[in-house]
Amino acid sequence: MVKSMLPRERCAYSAIVDRPPLRLPGGARIVFWTIVNLEVWDIGKPMARQVLSPPAGQTQLPDVPNWSWHEYGMRVGVWRFFDLFKRLNIRPTLALNARVCADYPRVAEQARADRWEFMGHAYEQGPIHAEPDQKAMVARSLDVIERFCGKRPLGWLGPGLTETLETPEILAAAGIKYIGDWVYDDEPTVIRTAAGPLLTLPYTVELNDIPMMIIQHHESDYLARRAIDQFDRLYAEGESRAKILALAIHPYISGQPHRMKYLEAIYEHARGFDGVVYWTGEEILHWYLQLGVVGL
Repeated sequence: MVKSMLPRERCAYSAIVDRPPLRLPGGARIVFWTIVNLEVWDIGKPMARQVLSPPAGQTQLPDVPNWSWHEYGMRVGVWRFFDLFKRLNIRPTLALNARVCADYPRVAEQARADRWEFMGHAYEQGPIHAEPDQKAMVARSLDVIERFCGKRPLGWLGPGLTETLETPEILAAAGIKYIGDWVYDDEPTVIRTAAGPLLTLPYTVELNDIPMMIIQHHESDYLARRAIDQFDRLYAEGESRAKILALAIHPYISGQPHRMKYLEAIYEHARGFDGVVYWTGEEILHWYLQLGVVGL
């Protein structure tokens, strides 16, 4: 059995000011990385999140109202996303529970037709720690997505960003090249695993509609305010070193009618600037490899 490593054993501390600055092609300053998260919530289990608190604080199964709230995203909200990104000519990265391919084939087919990047996001929504056989779950997830879209995912995002100490080894051995669970930097980093190096990309819990809207209960316009503030700072810093802005959205949250115009406002703001590239996680990976990172 492979010895588990703590995060600090995988990647030593590194101050960003001590590294050579990264450069984007064509003098670009910033990568705008959009991640759409599509999940399957099993009606037979407690819901992954709740917008409506259970009566007397006791979760009842089946939890129809919260399951239905999520289902709205797959029936309605995600189609607002498809329309938006088609109009903007942006290909998001799709963090996909593999079970979406079976339970919501109409949605997965549209993402495939629009050439979104498919990224592994477990088989169904639930913490990695509860998986009885994590290795088998990862293999099953990647196999299902590969059969559906003809290409094996290079990226992985844990459901709820969850990992055990063994997860990086399992992912690297399964052929994953980059992960989004380590939200500790503005730049890609390389972590070591017993199965070879693994790249971390700057995913986000700060520009993510779950913490902002569902946990912190901000008003609908807050996502745009924070995202624009984040963009403006990173764009300014991007003059001297490349930056990556990640935006993570879910159709049952940001796809709601009262939130869509604020999501659109983020892209309207960013498109007023030169030197912005809209890349998938795979495109970020290939750019970083071309900078001279070896072994991935």
